[in-house]
Amino acid sequence: MRMLGVSVYPEQSTFAKDKEYLDLAHKYGYQRVFTSLLQLVGDDGEDILGKFKQVVNHANSLGMKVIVDINPSLFESLNIKYDDLSFFHELNVWGLRLDEGFSGLEEAQMTRNPYGLKIELNMSRGTHYLQQIMDYAPNPDNLLGCHNFYPQSYTGLSEEIFLDYSQLYRKFNIHSAAFVSSHAATTGPWPVSEGLPTLESDRQRPVTSQVNHLILTNMVDDVIIGNAYASEEELKAIASAFKAPEPFLQVEFNANINGTERKIALDELQLYRGDASAYLLRSTMSRIKYKDEIIPAHDNEADFQRGDVIVVNDKYARYKGELQIALCSFPNDGRRNVIGKIAESDLALLDYIKPWSSFKLVEK
Repeated sequence: MRMLGVSVYPEQSTFAKDKEYLDLAHKYGYQRVFTSLLQLVGDDGEDILGKFKQVVNHANSLGMKVIVDINPSLFESLNIKYDDLSFFHELNVWGLRLDEGFSGLEEAQMTRNPYGLKIELNMSRGTHYLQQIMDYAPNPDNLLGCHNFYPQSYTGLSEEIFLDYSQLYRKFNIHSAAFVSSHAATTGPWPVSEGLPTLESDRQRPVTSQVNHLILTNMVDDVIIGNAYASEEELKAIASAFKAPEPFLQVEFNANINGTERKIALDELQLYRGDASAYLLRSTMSRIKYKDEIIPAHDNEADFQRGDVIVVNDKYARYKGELQIALCSFPNDGRRNVIGKIAESDLALLDYIKPWSSFKLVEK
């Protein structure tokens, strides 16, 4: 089951604020909670732990699943052994996320804990780490994966590394997650407020584009907002994008678009034709539905540029009404109308729309 998640940082806030945020997230269908126990190391560890327990208990009362971020140093400071996870069972968490790992044997053994605690691996460490663990035959039912988030600008994962490191988790059918970043939130585990995405390219994207990006990669199941507190508007928008039947691309429409062209773009489910061209993404079903409509040619059209959203006009009778998206620059002979352009934030997502896949267009 795919899940949406939020993050809270009890040591930097109050229980009242965390409770209000979790209640709001629960209202919009969020089911996971990420928090970090790495800040427990210190003189005030016991008091901070009490705040964590309050938050965990309230999340559990809402039916939400809490995973806590830990590392080997925390095990040492709290005198916890990897073969005895009773401390976390008594904390009532759903699972542990290993920010740093062990040798592979310990992780595999932790998945066989008697409490059914989930063991979530740091997917951003690379593929060989997972292979080491799989060699020790972990319990697959208790093994999860989750990428890191990156507080510092320009340090998030590249597209290439994200895809490379995620593929092996897909191969082993391991339920996985990654982070998106709220633009309203300012709180994270460290005193830096530059967003908390997994992918660097997502840092400045609108939240819905970040969600669509992760969905279109087909490399993660769950999406978690890394920073707190996202606004209600963001929580609602992220949930809507995550739960949408199809991924969508945002379009900025031209002023001269007509009613038929708008219907072709917004009312229809777009299906990328399988016999793909290097120049155009073609969605052809609309030309059947709108074959009897009048679609006059636009005047003074410039040459096509990548991301242009196009409707074929009356001058191309056989193909009239077909929706197309330009994948590169090429000349305009007047038989296609540019009705808008894929929003700049979503332009790179075109690379993830594959032949025979379905998607929607929405107005930005």
